[in-house]
Order: sequence, then C-alpha cells, then structure tokens
Amino acid sequence: MEYGSNSCAASMHDNQFMVKEDNAMTRQTGDTTGIYLDYNSSAPLDPRVAEVMAESFGSGIGNSSSAHRFGRCQAATVEKARAQVAESVGARPSGVVFTAGATEANNLALRGAVEGSLSHRRKILISAVEHASVRQTARWLDEQGLAKIEILPVTSGGFIDLNAAKEIINTDVLLVSVMAANSETGVLNPLAEVSEIAHSAGALFHCDATQIVGRLPFSIGLAGVDLASISSHKICGPGGVGALVGTQRGLRQLSPIIHGGEQEGGVRSGSLNVAGISGFGTAAQLSSEEMGTESKRVVHLRDQLVSALKADLYGVQEIGDISKRLPNTACIHFADADAEAVIANSDPVAISAGSACSSGSIEPSEVLLAMGLSRAEAFEAVRFSLGRFTSEHEVERAVPIVAAGVEYVRDMTESNAR
Repeated sequence: MEYGSNSCAASMHDNQFMVKEDNAMTRQTGDTTGIYLDYNSSAPLDPRVAEVMAESFGSGIGNSSSAHRFGRCQAATVEKARAQVAESVGARPSGVVFTAGATEANNLALRGAVEGSLSHRRKILISAVEHASVRQTARWLDEQGLAKIEILPVTSGGFIDLNAAKEIINTDVLLVSVMAANSETGVLNPLAEVSEIAHSAGALFHCDATQIVGRLPFSIGLAGVDLASISSHKICGPGGVGALVGTQRGLRQLSPIIHGGEQEGGVRSGSLNVAGISGFGTAAQLSSEEMGTESKRVVHLRDQLVSALKADLYGVQEIGDISKRLPNTACIHFADADAEAVIANSDPVAISAGSACSSGSIEPSEVLLAMGLSRAEAFEAVRFSLGRFTSEHEVERAVPIVAAGVEYVRDMTESNAR
C-alpha cells in the first residue's frame, strides 16, 4: 500500500480509523523525504552502485550475446558481475543465472524443477512462511496437476519444525523450498538441518535467500542448498535484477520457463540488463565486504528502537524467536492498534505490515497465522527493517512519531467502541 492511500484499510474497517490531517493523506504525492525503515521491502540504491551503473550506461552499446567487440565488452561486464554475485554466496560463477528478480528466480526454481523432472517424484514441500512468489507458484503447479504440494509447519518462533520435516519429507518429494530468513519477522531457518533431511530423501533443496544475503554470512555450500534465489534491490542495488544461484546438480535438472534466446546457459532466455547486472554485482561485493561492521551497527539501532517503543507504550511485544533473526528486523505487535492505521498515522516514518490488500479487503499475514497468532493479533503487527543508511538520529526521531501514531489509533478504536 502506498503512503497516502488508506482505501484498503477503510474497506476492511468501515472507515472507523480516521487519519490525522497532517499526515500523507493531505500531502502532495511524490514527497520522498522522511525516515525510511522498510529495507526488507526495498533498500535505497547505494551511490557507489549508481556510479558503476552510470559507467555501464555510458558504454552500453551492443547486446552481450553478440560476437563483435561491442557485444564482447557487454559480456565482460556481465561476467565480472557474475563472479561478484557468486563470491557473495559461496558459489561458482557458472552457477549464477541472472533473472529479473527473486520472484522470477523462485518461479524458475519450482516450475523448472517440476517441468524438467524425469523421475516419478511429483511432490513439492514448501514452508508455511514462504514468500508469496513461492506459495503462489506452488499452488499454481498443484492446480495445473503438475505437482502435489504440501506445507511444512513452523514453530511458534517462526522457524521450520524439524520433527515434522523428518516425518513429511520422503522419497516422493522432488523439491523442498525453505527460505533462509523471513521477510516479515526476520526469523532464520535451520537450513543445514533441512538440507540434510531433504538430501537423505533424494530431494532437491531450494532456498529463497533474498533477505539473508548481505546481512548475515550465507554460503550455498555450507547451507547445503541446491538452488538459491537472491535479489539486487534488497542489498542497495537496482531493482528488476536478481539471480537463481545453483550447484551443478540443481541447475541441470531445471527446464527453462522463458523461451526464445538461449541466454544464461539455456536456462533463462532474454537479452540481459547489463547496467542493472553491473550494479547488482557491485552491490553484492559491497554488502559482503561491509557485512560484519554493518550488522553490528544495525543490531544496536534496532534494539534501541524496540527498547524505546517499549518504554513509551504499553502492549508492545516482538513476534518470533528473537534469538534467531536478522540483525536489521523487528516485527512488533502493538496491542489494540490496527497495523495499517498505525502505518498511515506514522508518516513520515516508512514502516510496513504483513497484511495484504486483495479485492478491496485486507487479509492477515499467512506467515503470522502459521506461527499461531490470531487474526486480530496478525492485523496488529508492524515490521521495522533498518539498513545501511539508517542513522541513530533517525531512530531517535522515529520513536515518538510511531508512538504517537499507535496512541492515536488506540484512542480512535476506543472512541468507536463506545
């Protein structure tokens, strides 16, 4: 939902939440000033990345598939970025397949594995807390009769229930898909353990690694991952670029889902976005180099933010196992305060909710429901995600603004209940 638009929330709650007159509802659209705490949605473009992309645009004559000198120059730019991305996730450059983003990579992993399989296996297992691009692709495969989908449950802490995984994963399973870190809660999954179970049954293991890359160390080899989806714009790179990174075993079993050009080793057709890919490569290198220092800094700011909100408000509870999560993420339940209304009344602080606007109504987050939260609790969950350009001053400014937004929504809720 864009700031300045509360129509979806209004349709759900019959306009019971009025929005303060001084917020985005009455401001001119296009205002990008404010405090940005929504890095899990998309991170700002790093100026150093933009500089590399500008250089690529400046010399961007030719198609990277062409054999002439202009094409070879473009191809060299792509291969440099391929090596940078590969190194950031402990893979070989030959294992990097560039895509238009992690959503396409997730589609390629699931659909490609099913459509390319020559075995009797037709079952795909996905965790209950996967991104919509995994959930909906899996559902589509099931609806088309191409695969049978089952859901791996999670604990109340938000990570995979390993005991259940051991019971469910068997020799009928073609592929298991479990994300590394959840975008809403930041909770981490035990990838190596799930991988061992999947491989013991002869199944492929796919991981949506979108949120973990650049924030915590991640290696497809150490995690035992056959296929991993990653995205550029989550690590301060450009939007519209991502990759499916795999081992030889993982990639050779995929059938392409886009046809017509035979680029990317025949796995993904289409002329490459060279400038975007060059930015992706630079973003991957920078995030890897600065991860250690940056993670420590962001953890401090996140904890400062949560502590201050708890000091200013009653009924503030962090969601998920906070001992197993990303350094930049806090998913907070504000009791008696609708999350969409809190977001609308916290402008100019940019935060988000797990609920989704669909067909004029709001549905609660499937992730939070899978963790055992009630519908009411899921509607009251707000995600804060910090990043490279978040400052201590911004956190200090954000706390009273969000606290005032929560108090306003609570007051309005109480007034409407009378």
